[in-house]
Amino acid sequence: MDWVVLSLSSAFFLATSDALAKRAVLNENEYLVAWFRLLFALPVLLITMLLIPFPKLAPEFYLSFFLALPMELVTIVLYIKALKLSPLSLSVPYLALTPVFLVSVSYLVLGEKVSFWGTVGILLIAAGSYILNIGMSRRGWFEPLTLISREKGALLMIGVAFLYSITSSLGKVAIMHSSPLFFGATYFIALNIAFIPIAIWKGRSVLRDFVIRGKFTSLFFPGTLYALMIITHMEAMKLTKVAYMISVKRTSLLMSVLYGYILFHEENIRGRFLGATLIFAGFVLVVNAR
Repeated sequence: MDWVVLSLSSAFFLATSDALAKRAVLNENEYLVAWFRLLFALPVLLITMLLIPFPKLAPEFYLSFFLALPMELVTIVLYIKALKLSPLSLSVPYLALTPVFLVSVSYLVLGEKVSFWGTVGILLIAAGSYILNIGMSRRGWFEPLTLISREKGALLMIGVAFLYSITSSLGKVAIMHSSPLFFGATYFIALNIAFIPIAIWKGRSVLRDFVIRGKFTSLFFPGTLYALMIITHMEAMKLTKVAYMISVKRTSLLMSVLYGYILFHEENIRGRFLGATLIFAGFVLVVNAR
């Protein structure tokens, strides 16, 4: 069950990186925050490149790599816009839909079939994340559904979740025709380079102040954790079906709730117990699925 340990580690690194980045640069330009976190992930990724053998690359690697890269850029922009348009608690939980989309997308792209109990586990994890969000609302059980029509950020995050299902599947193709660490390092180095003009343009009015006052330095540790997330994510991807790996990784949403309580004193943590229970039940089913 190495893939479970790696997937949970990836979830932990992601949730911790997100929480520390939010705490360090609250109310700063979101494009610059995203860019500098990627920049500070580079040292670990470059060292990884030097330590691993250069794999033999098949044509499928290049095809999946260059199909996924522009979609990954779009997800970054949509993600940032979603967080700007809607509160964190009303947008991020919709990322739990990624493994739900993957049940179909991974079959179409990779031919991976998810078992019945694996599908039930994935749906429980998505439902648990849904209920975690209910804790933030006093308008009823169907509030997260009605939010889609009222909150543009929620709708954008659903788009992000769907695009992630495609890029994850294409990433698995690239891994199968190279190696996990090689793909992870080269892919995110390329993503970093491609994101530079977007970040500079969107953050041009505050970039000078952001750099001169050293605000970017607080993103060093979150960036390092982000690199560790990438490494563990890619290693887990080669060991199991994409839908299973991503569903376990989405336990990061539960970890984020805990960080919200610990670091940001967010309320109603007890009201989310049912959601946490469903996530755990789904996790058990996915881990034992075939």
